[in-house]
Amino acid sequence: MWPWEHLVVGYLSYSLFVHARYGRAPGAAPVVAVAFGTQFPDLVDKPLAWTLGLLPTGTSLAHSLFVALALSGLAVAAGRAVDRPTVGLGFAAGYLSHLPADVLYPLLVGREPAITFLLWPLVSQPPVEAGIGFGETVRVLFGKFAAAIARPDAAGYLGAELAALLVAAGVWVYDGLPPARRLWRGWRRARSTEDEP
Repeated sequence: MWPWEHLVVGYLSYSLFVHARYGRAPGAAPVVAVAFGTQFPDLVDKPLAWTLGLLPTGTSLAHSLFVALALSGLAVAAGRAVDRPTVGLGFAAGYLSHLPADVLYPLLVGREPAITFLLWPLVSQPPVEAGIGFGETVRVLFGKFAAAIARPDAAGYLGAELAALLVAAGVWVYDGLPPARRLWRGWRRARSTEDEP
């Protein structure tokens, strides 16, 4: 699954939870935490596997359910400890949305769901080719992705992708554009004080 897809899944999940639980839109800081959480497993595993060769695959250590649950619990506890519980919860929600998305994503592209990575290191996975580096691996994978979506039979996938992006953008606007609105206001405030004599 690509980074923007993880962000869409994580943001929509968290926004729905916050609206249902608290009856309001998510705040700026928790949304930043959600965004980071949705990318966290790949930010850990991909470089460690593809660049350094320290992990067998780009879906191992941080994609393990054991590690994800432990780190998510720590994030929630840390958020509570510093009186920012929604930030810790946001990170955990983003992180934990990443794993089922990676499990189910293969179904969208006509493959079997991927499950074994959730049980790493108890269940091993075939190693990826090491040594070509992070950038080259991303280039190769994106090339395969671009070729796959250029096929005529990819229209359904592209339609679903576009619909998900549009829904997420609409929900984000409905939620008040967190954290963009806060950043914009801060920038305007800073600019107005610069203009004062």
